[in-house]
Amino acid sequence: MVTEEEVREQLKELMDPELDINVVDLGLIYEIDVIDDRIEILMTLTTPACPMAGVFDEMVRQEVAHLEGINEVNVEITFDPKWTPEMVSDEGRDKLGHLPGMQAF
Repeated sequence: MVTEEEVREQLKELMDPELDINVVDLGLIYEIDVIDDRIEILMTLTTPACPMAGVFDEMVRQEVAHLEGINEVNVEITFDPKWTPEMVSDEGRDKLGHLPGMQAF
């Protein structure tokens, strides 16, 4: 059976196209539940006006759907709690610090 950690590691392959940081280190993944052959993911976006809204959930779904033994992936987007820069991991902060204008993170 697939574990939460395996799903989280797979999601580290999915990069935010604007920031070039994976969705896990960016702090967008709130919860991962693996129930038999089903994965439930609760995630957010950096803002409700994110240009990836309506696409990111499908990208997340596709990224983990091919894990062995998984037949269903459900992704829910929430804005509660609201994403803040403090949710970015140390690795993500290091990468953001190398982008112009992102030293404030």
